[in-house]
Amino acid sequence: MAASLDPSPFIRFSLSSSSSRRFSKSARFLITCRSAATVLTVDAAAPPPQERTVVRLGLPSKGRMSEETLNLLKSCQLTVRQLNPRQYIANIPQLSNLEVWFQRPKDIVRKLQSGDLDLGIVGFDTVSEYGQGNEDLVIVHDALEYGACRLSLAIPKEGIFENINSLDELAQMPKWTEKRPLQIVTGFTYLGTKLLKEKGLKHVTFTTADGALESYPAMGIADAILDLVSSGTTLRENNLKEIEGGVVLESQAVLVASRRSLNAREGVLEITHEMLERLEAHLRASAEIMVTANMRGNSAEEVAERVLSQTSLSGLQGPTISPVFCRRDGKVAVDYYAINICVPQKSLYKSIQQLRSVGGSGVLVSKLTYIFDEETPRWRKLLSELGM
Repeated sequence: MAASLDPSPFIRFSLSSSSSRRFSKSARFLITCRSAATVLTVDAAAPPPQERTVVRLGLPSKGRMSEETLNLLKSCQLTVRQLNPRQYIANIPQLSNLEVWFQRPKDIVRKLQSGDLDLGIVGFDTVSEYGQGNEDLVIVHDALEYGACRLSLAIPKEGIFENINSLDELAQMPKWTEKRPLQIVTGFTYLGTKLLKEKGLKHVTFTTADGALESYPAMGIADAILDLVSSGTTLRENNLKEIEGGVVLESQAVLVASRRSLNAREGVLEITHEMLERLEAHLRASAEIMVTANMRGNSAEEVAERVLSQTSLSGLQGPTISPVFCRRDGKVAVDYYAINICVPQKSLYKSIQQLRSVGGSGVLVSKLTYIFDEETPRWRKLLSELGM
């Protein structure tokens, strides 16, 4: 480090390399700092950035979506291990060569497009708004069964909108002109513009905002809002109503991937396959219940005939029927057969009634953890979309 005097009253920074050179984060700088007293000279040379080999998964960093995502992965035996809650990076021990990065949902979509992430779990609304139809984004699993909501247009219940109950009626109001357009506040300007253009609304302006949009119409800042709605309670409590034809899209959590990463980055396709199989197996099992019952009969075929005569007892491929052995008059005999069958949770009671109607007794009900298919339909669809 060399020092010299400079009469100039300000500090200068200079780099010895060409100004056209690009630097990575790992660049080591030699800095020249000139003041009235001292000059510090530094050279800046950086090695070229290395190609990333680790696979990256983006997860929501905060809020209910983050909590439910972590719970789902844990239920699939993919527990996310975060050594320091203040760090943005974590891992999943069951998936080697995978980094988990906690990010804002919209940043997950942006970084999938830029190549900084390979996989992500976010709401479908976020993918649609910030992906804007980018063909590099591939929806691997479209229904993770949480985060359900809809992106919907809402207007005040009273005033000039009292008798307006559909998007068509809203569009036909003579009030909207080039000088006085319909003013909509939203965080979804891409999707909102696309919807209203399709519906033929010519005189519309959008104001971008986040947070509690329900206050904007009451304050006179906007005529309507375009926002995510789950139960609709918040809208009703703020004197707003949804209108027919005003739902832009239905949304829930999805697993999304970068097409480039699936095709080119080593390990991404294999990790995607394992995650998809675990998710599919768990989500399918959560909708089914295992029912076991005893039934008197002369043969397994006779019992099967009675069981299959009932519409709710077909199971995945059919009932499993096995003999129940007992001792009678000193000899081993078969008077009953045990039936094992999967039935949908939503029709559990109906299935039990049908079992009883054909002679079932001692009915046991147990939860399922996983149901693995020979191959998941979504995996076949993904390979087809990738041309594999």
